[in-house]
Amino acid sequence: MTGTSAAAADQRVLETLRRAFGFDSFRPLQAQVVAALLAGRDVFVLLPTGGGKSLCYQLPALLTEGTAVVVSPLIALMKDQVDKLVAMGVAATFVNSSLEPDEVGRRLRAIERGEVKLVYAAPERLMLPQFLDLLGRLKLSFFAIDEAHCISEWGHDFRPEYRELRRLRRLFPDVPIGAFTATATKRVQADIVAQLGLQDAARFVGSFNRANLFYEVRPKETAGQAYAQLTGYLREHELESGIVYCATRATTEQLAEKLRDDGIDAVAYHAGLESDARRRRQEAFVRDDVNVMVATIAFGMGIDKPDVRYVVHYDLPKNLEGYYQESGRAGRDGEPSECLLFYTYADALKQEHFIREKPGELDRQVATQQLRQMVEWADTTSCRREALLTYFDEPAGLDGGVTPQNRPPSFPPPERCCDNCREPAELVDYTIPAQMFLSCVKKTRERFGGAHVIDVLRGAQTEKVRRFGHEQVSTYGIGKDRPQEEWQYVARQLLKGGYVRQAEEEFGAFKVTERGNAVLFQGEQVVLPRPRLRPARPKKQRVSRPGTAGAQPDVQVSAGDERLFQQLRALRKRLADERGWAPYMIFPDTTLWQLAMERPASFADLRRVHGVGEKKLADFGQLFLEEIAAFDRD
Repeated sequence: MTGTSAAAADQRVLETLRRAFGFDSFRPLQAQVVAALLAGRDVFVLLPTGGGKSLCYQLPALLTEGTAVVVSPLIALMKDQVDKLVAMGVAATFVNSSLEPDEVGRRLRAIERGEVKLVYAAPERLMLPQFLDLLGRLKLSFFAIDEAHCISEWGHDFRPEYRELRRLRRLFPDVPIGAFTATATKRVQADIVAQLGLQDAARFVGSFNRANLFYEVRPKETAGQAYAQLTGYLREHELESGIVYCATRATTEQLAEKLRDDGIDAVAYHAGLESDARRRRQEAFVRDDVNVMVATIAFGMGIDKPDVRYVVHYDLPKNLEGYYQESGRAGRDGEPSECLLFYTYADALKQEHFIREKPGELDRQVATQQLRQMVEWADTTSCRREALLTYFDEPAGLDGGVTPQNRPPSFPPPERCCDNCREPAELVDYTIPAQMFLSCVKKTRERFGGAHVIDVLRGAQTEKVRRFGHEQVSTYGIGKDRPQEEWQYVARQLLKGGYVRQAEEEFGAFKVTERGNAVLFQGEQVVLPRPRLRPARPKKQRVSRPGTAGAQPDVQVSAGDERLFQQLRALRKRLADERGWAPYMIFPDTTLWQLAMERPASFADLRRVHGVGEKKLADFGQLFLEEIAAFDRD
């Protein structure tokens, strides 16, 4: 391709991006992925949630001859994406089990006539002989495999039906294949490429840094205190959408019911519900008919709702990979959003119990290691963002780690990063409590785990303490002036610092190490960050420029802007309800904020607003201009 033709192709891409999607520029890596697909290459794409994966295959589908086939595991995701594309004027459809046979037939005939640019299907439908026969008669532009990590047994969400997709390369050797995922370790990435038979694939791996998210951990001291904190938090965010994750189905139902009794509009979602009930509750959340979704991890993957403003984990997740994906459902539109974890080590002890019941030794080892990584993240007093990125092999690369004064350019300022960056922990001399703990480990003959040692220190009268005669040891009750949660913190810090080790062959019994002996007998000090007893509270403010993601200069929003934004939200909701759409399919929050702050007065002004394409300009432009003009008159 000559320089002139390449420039013309680039111009065509940008014109389609503006006309169809209403965007003036690409997010990181999107342009390169689009160019690779347009060049007919296989691609592997790992972009974190909110990175704009779907545009990477939707845009080239509009610019290539033939039909693009998108493989998705979830009916709800197919419908959301197709509805959004149709609202933009794109010829798209889906074929799945939610449709009546007559409707399936009508859509298949439209596909065969070449009237559809994007077809969404589940892997089970795609690999049916009759569907493959139909595809064999079409001019196909490419296959896009969404949620591609589902093909790997090493991933956290393996789905056996995805393995059938390995046949696509043999059946359609000349059709490019794109693999798209939001989360995958290096091992899973390699497995995806191998399983799909990607040939000389262009690989694109984005940063895992979600700069618009604020990470916070609050102590879950008692169920009552945690619930009081949760209700206070939800009332602060009463006009915003959010997800509260719980560990069990029963907890989701109980918590949602209790929230409703206290006047908070919440519904429960879990895999035990009938499919029709799940669909109705999901639609109510996506359409802003209900603001709080209380759910197990069965909810979330593929939910195309960009304006989730917070994700709360009411219970400790099993691993950091799952936590990253679940918390990443906040702020997909790039607007400031929050990720809050309520944490008590008692949740980890419950999970350890379930891990011990796993049948395979390797499974137990892997699950134990993953849980420890999760606990270390919850316990850390250093930058939580840095710890997450390090887990995904994306270290910050700063000597001494990230501090409020020493930060990579891609990190937001301390007050928008995490609780530890905003309120760094004070260092405290914990030598005496450490000596008490280490001495108690020795007095109980290094045969027990941390929970029993803490029971002895606090003078608990448990059956186990009495059975082993530990109420007679000299360390019995010497730590009763400190709460159990603090002793659990001390135990984890001593383990992390190498003062004790756990003997896996002895059911996790604590053993004092050489470094621990130095504390007991040689006067070595133990200095630890003071555990945060009261949570750091984010300042309630809007600080990210609408339409952008990442670390941006602060933007001051006036009270008038805020009022107009709420009025525009109400107009958007009314228009969406009339059409049976989710509100974000009209315009996302980023667009509404820009409208509220810039107050466009003409169609020419509207064309310059992020997210306003030609179809939406024609359908909704006049209504929004009138709403803005009426607000300004008042």
